[in-house]
Amino acid sequence: MAFGSRAAGKHRGSSRLSRKTAGYAGIAALATTGVVGSLAGPAFAASDKAPSMEDTGLNAVVTAEDLQGQIEAQADAQEHAAEAAALKAKAEAEAKARAAEAKQKAEEKAKAEREAAERAAREEERKRLNTFVVPVEDSYVSTQWHAGGGMWSSGSHTGIDFHAASGTTVHAVGTGTVVEAGWGGAYGNNVVIKHADGTYTQYGHMSSLSVSVGDQVSAGQQIGLSGSTGNSSGPHLHFEARTGAQYGSDIDPVAYLRSHGVDV
Repeated sequence: MAFGSRAAGKHRGSSRLSRKTAGYAGIAALATTGVVGSLAGPAFAASDKAPSMEDTGLNAVVTAEDLQGQIEAQADAQEHAAEAAALKAKAEAEAKARAAEAKQKAEEKAKAEREAAERAAREEERKRLNTFVVPVEDSYVSTQWHAGGGMWSSGSHTGIDFHAASGTTVHAVGTGTVVEAGWGGAYGNNVVIKHADGTYTQYGHMSSLSVSVGDQVSAGQQIGLSGSTGNSSGPHLHFEARTGAQYGSDIDPVAYLRSHGVDV
């Protein structure tokens, strides 16, 4: 049974309005389902005129996969940036720690070297202050301490005499300061030295002097030449050890020299 007036067996194609409406529906469906935007191309091609943005209500066709990919790429970039920043911070911290450790080691080394140098200097000074020698080399004691006789006003010898020809070099027996240098009456040309331990040594009858009051002398330093000036029976060196600078404070000079390591 036929309906309407259309001829049987023949159908007319869709009208232009119908095709355009279908294209619009296709765009909306693609936007809703996430189908790749380029697939909507045929719908537009089927129409004589592509719908405007006002017609569709869409600014751009973006798929869910595109959006997800952009989000993941951005997340990856942020993660890589954070990792790079963390690695940089770690490297800087390690470099700073190494620099601090190197600085500390250098300071400790410098301190150890200073302390070693100070110890060496103290030891050297101790040796210098405690080094004593004989006043005349290759000599011997010709007159002992406290020997009696009329030659000495005190009635006994206040020092010891070392055999020495005139002009023999006379040495300071130890490090000290010259407190007297010049004519000493019965002692003739004499020198008195104060040593670091507070004791004094005296050298008499010399022909000439090589030092002056206030001079700092060391053990073995020449202080003059032997002779026979003052109350003397012939060339020799009169040597005294004293507790003070003046006459009358004499102590045993042989024991004094031996206590300082000098073989007499």
